[in-house]
Amino acid sequence: MSSFKYTNVYLNNYYTLASKLEQQGNLKKINYIIDDYYFEEKTFEQAEIKMQQLVIDKILSEYHNQVDLVFGGELSNQIATTSYSLAKYNFPVIGIYSACATFNESLILAANMIDSSQINNALTITSSHALNTEKQFRYPVEYGAPKPERSTITATGAVSCILSSKKSPIKITASTIGKVIDYGIKDAFNMGAVMAPAAAETLYDHLLDLNKKITDYDLVLTGDLGIVGSKLFKEYLLKKYDLKIKKHIDAGEILYKKEQKLNAGSSGPCTLPLVLFNKILKEKKYSKILLLATGSLHSPVVVNQKLPIPSISHAISLEVNLDALS
Repeated sequence: MSSFKYTNVYLNNYYTLASKLEQQGNLKKINYIIDDYYFEEKTFEQAEIKMQQLVIDKILSEYHNQVDLVFGGELSNQIATTSYSLAKYNFPVIGIYSACATFNESLILAANMIDSSQINNALTITSSHALNTEKQFRYPVEYGAPKPERSTITATGAVSCILSSKKSPIKITASTIGKVIDYGIKDAFNMGAVMAPAAAETLYDHLLDLNKKITDYDLVLTGDLGIVGSKLFKEYLLKKYDLKIKKHIDAGEILYKKEQKLNAGSSGPCTLPLVLFNKILKEKKYSKILLLATGSLHSPVVVNQKLPIPSISHAISLEVNLDALS
């Protein structure tokens, strides 16, 4: 069994940053908007480090307790961005990587340690930068390489959270750690198709482990499957498990507006938390939310060797007190 229940874990605070491209999409009240991808730095890598440090500084300015442990990661090689950004602080750190599922992975690890009273609180950090990711996983944008419509664009943003046992309007009630799924897909542009089976398998495991029904949730929010992957996710559930899902939104599909014409939508570790914090929670419509973050676990090396691309999905369930939500 890979699922866990929690009795005393809460999300106390969060801070979000994004670029103007995300601001022009469907998000509301982003805490901080950066004007350009360089963010007044010499390189895109240095810009993403600065993005992480800004959201950490902002959230720490409102949180006056000692941080016991930090969980963080993103998409750079050896999660270098997170390591460089956290060198500024005097915190014990666990660096993590589940590609675009890293946000949920950080919440699961923090929740497990808080609920077992091993730590009192934790800070999480994740980010992504469109031009860093393009350079690492595909081609630098300066090359002008065209992308197919099935591809997604990496969101530029950073998100930091504080979790503790102190009660708040957002309670973390359960989680499911996903399995690595290899469906034999080799197309590195089609991340939605790569990750959809992993999301479906983790959802099924979550319901089975915790004896839940899909109707127990007001919303299932998947992370960055995009237009293509969101459709395949629902088809997979129906054909393999005869499970029809109605209350579903994909963060990658809705982060940008259709008129922005950004292919199949958004991807990146910050996609799910940006949509959760800057759209879903702002609407105050859903009290029981299941987050299914998805990640493609490939590298350019294995893709160039024509190997299929494995993926993973981690689940976190939230109970939101809508009346107390600010």
